[in-house]
Amino acid sequence: MEKIKRIYIVLTLLTLCRGLAFANNDNVVLNENNDSTKRISLLTCQPGDEVYSLYGHTAIRYQDSENDIDIAINYGMFSFDKPYFIIRFILGLTDYEMGIIPFDRFMQEYGFTRRGVFEQELNLSPEDKERFIAAVEKNYLPENRTYRYNYFYDNCTTRARDIIEQSVGGSRQITFVKETSEQKSMSYRDFIHLYNENHPWARLGNDLLLGLKADRPIDNRQKQFLPENLKDDFQKATVVGDDKKSGIPLVKTSGWIIGPFEKNVGDSFMIRPIHCALAILIISVMSVIIEIKTRKTMWGLDLFFMLTTGLAGIIIFVMLFSQHPTTTLNLQILLLNPITLFFVYRTTKHSRRKIKDKYWMYALVCIIVFLLGSFIQCYAEGMCVLALALLARCLSHIYNKQIV
Repeated sequence: MEKIKRIYIVLTLLTLCRGLAFANNDNVVLNENNDSTKRISLLTCQPGDEVYSLYGHTAIRYQDSENDIDIAINYGMFSFDKPYFIIRFILGLTDYEMGIIPFDRFMQEYGFTRRGVFEQELNLSPEDKERFIAAVEKNYLPENRTYRYNYFYDNCTTRARDIIEQSVGGSRQITFVKETSEQKSMSYRDFIHLYNENHPWARLGNDLLLGLKADRPIDNRQKQFLPENLKDDFQKATVVGDDKKSGIPLVKTSGWIIGPFEKNVGDSFMIRPIHCALAILIISVMSVIIEIKTRKTMWGLDLFFMLTTGLAGIIIFVMLFSQHPTTTLNLQILLLNPITLFFVYRTTKHSRRKIKDKYWMYALVCIIVFLLGSFIQCYAEGMCVLALALLARCLSHIYNKQIV
């Protein structure tokens, strides 16, 4: 008993004095025989203002009042200071860690950032709680703390769900209610759009990287990658036995322990991607009119379009080899095409000399296929308008005989 208290004091001091995101205590022992003092709760945190926190967060609270233990178990620890963090994140090579911190430290962080925390105490048996404690101790071993993070398939929320599900043993299991007809038709992209509607530039980045697979309908379990979805499913779930009929509610009690706070209205920057795309379309159409009247080619504009779309296409091309399954088939590469970079020098030289170039026919085909692909893939905001702008330039070079 005294050993547990000493460990908890050390854990608290390490966190508060050093400001660590998680305590580096390799021998945390939670297991005791007295179940009546133990409580296990699912914690669901409101979304924040940063891009990585737009979708909320999930953690687990473990309490043992007899031994004065109250901790938060968190599977979402990461550091921006690790080498090549952004590149590794894009390629699906980011490693997250499990962390354990005192619960009051956890609450201080979310109170400071004005993100509400909703607690659901779970209706687990004494044996379930013992299995949970054993699983946490095993997960917290140095060789087990780190895992390969995947936003849709293996994140802080799905990890919390899995360890709770695995703790329910014997012939009993957690049963979730079936999704509604509306939810059955929703995709990964649809769900994240619910959270980044007021952050258009963050949404643009997500939608540029996500491919065709992100638009497929997902089932009830897959949608639990979002903290709010898991919270709602837990609230309605039951723990049933062999007969699959009778059961008890999974959640014993629930409520906000801090907040809820009013959600951020979104980006203060008023210009959206669609506004930029419309401006490009206007410039493109005006350039065609000017070329017809002056019989000159605006090769500088073509050079700009080719370089920007080609360079942007490199990112999408790299994502085709990412470990994120939802990025491996992305039709937007037809418009943001890295192959364009191989034609820049020759096409620009021909445009300056008013010589027709076969590149424009190749680009025309890619744009048409891209536009047809919009029926099966949801593109980033403004991409179809950008396609029309590039289409105008292609048609100008192919059919306008006055400038050649």
